[in-house]
Amino acid sequence: MVVVSGHLEATGTTDDAMSTSDAEDELIEPATPTPSNAAFSLEDKVHPLQLPEVIPLNVGGMCFTTRLSTLLRYEDTMLAAMFSGRHYIPTDADGRYFIDRDGTCFGDILNFLRCGDLPSQERVKMVYKEAQYYSIGPLLDSLDKLQPLTGEKVRQAFLDLMPYYKDHLERIIDIGKHRAIQRKARFAKLKVCVFKEEMPITPYECPQFNALRFERSESESKHFEHHCEVDVSFGPWEAVADVYDLLHCIVTDLSERGISVEHQCIGVCDKHLINHYYCKRPIYEFKITWW
Repeated sequence: MVVVSGHLEATGTTDDAMSTSDAEDELIEPATPTPSNAAFSLEDKVHPLQLPEVIPLNVGGMCFTTRLSTLLRYEDTMLAAMFSGRHYIPTDADGRYFIDRDGTCFGDILNFLRCGDLPSQERVKMVYKEAQYYSIGPLLDSLDKLQPLTGEKVRQAFLDLMPYYKDHLERIIDIGKHRAIQRKARFAKLKVCVFKEEMPITPYECPQFNALRFERSESESKHFEHHCEVDVSFGPWEAVADVYDLLHCIVTDLSERGISVEHQCIGVCDKHLINHYYCKRPIYEFKITWW
């Protein structure tokens, strides 16, 4: 029988002692957070950051200075959320709070938050876009009542009558580009039909149009269904706005995309339909200049 005494357990070589110490060091666990440390971490999470009353801003490289209360004017905005103290905001080398956004219209945003001032008419659309980004509802409501946004809503109500309007615009651009490239030309021409009434109208039909419209049989009406020999066709629609109003919309929307376009009426569709009826829809020549 082997008896191991406590004295022998306590004794050992120097190397053994060092090995035991090293092993203990390797097994040491991180210290448990003290109550004071835990309280400090909890306090950071509960209490928001303390921001200065005067806020220096860098918006896309443009510098602004405003009061914190100005940015917090409307609580449901993106700016109010950013500067609530609950979120981290990066700063630039000069300590200004940085917003990665074009600052061109930010002065208009601040002026509205400060005293309700609205931008000039030529800046309304740009400011509206920024107000959407920052989710400033009161500014959006105010801008909606100004030109050109009010007029744009009226115009869009008219264009909504033509569900393929945007598709037709794209077709005009695609055809014009293809022809210019194909012919190595500076400009391209294409034919566009714009007609308001679905039924053909001749001069002597106008006074009796409403009656003729309902007297035509279904078999006769099918003869009036055809496609004019043009590149793009707009219509028909039922509204007070006429052909010239739609032409204005087409030219305006193409111009906003940087496309220079001219148009002129070159005649009417002379396709014979039935009896003494001909199509008579107006045909316009569009000339797109590319450079």
